[in-house]
Amino acid sequence: MKKIAISALLVSATVLFHSNPAAAQVAEAGQAAAAPLSGARLAGQGVLRFLGFEIYRARLWVQPGFEADNYGARPLALELTYHRDFSAEAIARRSLEEMRRVGSFTPQQATRWQQALQAALPDVKSGDRLLGIHQPGSGAVFKMGGRVVGEVPDAEFSRLFFGIWLSPQTSEPALRQQLIASTRPAGQP
Repeated sequence: MKKIAISALLVSATVLFHSNPAAAQVAEAGQAAAAPLSGARLAGQGVLRFLGFEIYRARLWVQPGFEADNYGARPLALELTYHRDFSAEAIARRSLEEMRRVGSFTPQQATRWQQALQAALPDVKSGDRLLGIHQPGSGAVFKMGGRVVGEVPDAEFSRLFFGIWLSPQTSEPALRQQLIASTRPAGQP
């Protein structure tokens, strides 16, 4: 079951089902594919769908030496191009639910992280591109339109947050495989 998408759709009353994914893809194709991190390359990309609707397109950028099984050890960038509208509150709430699949944390951490993430993220509209940058030992930085819109300066938060997509415990293993596609050694599935 597409747990990320289901909860996001149920939690967010602002989801629009009349967006134009084709227009977002054209806009995406028209923008330069510049790496969001120094020396990074595009590792993979995929689309999260729910009931046939595209929720977002994800693209993972990694630096040399990235290993999927140890995704939190090196800087990386994850770009989401939304095909639906979501409030920052809905994104933060669903993110915390998904982070629990990756690792455990206290109720105090959950409260602190949800507040920090909600403050760091903007509400998103169809066509918006949100870039999250994992900085090991430091935390996460979020950018939109080339400018920093927020950050969560907590290394454990950042590892668990990016684990939503990259951990083997993700609720979306097929999307994970698409994102890490070019990082697997030859001969490995």
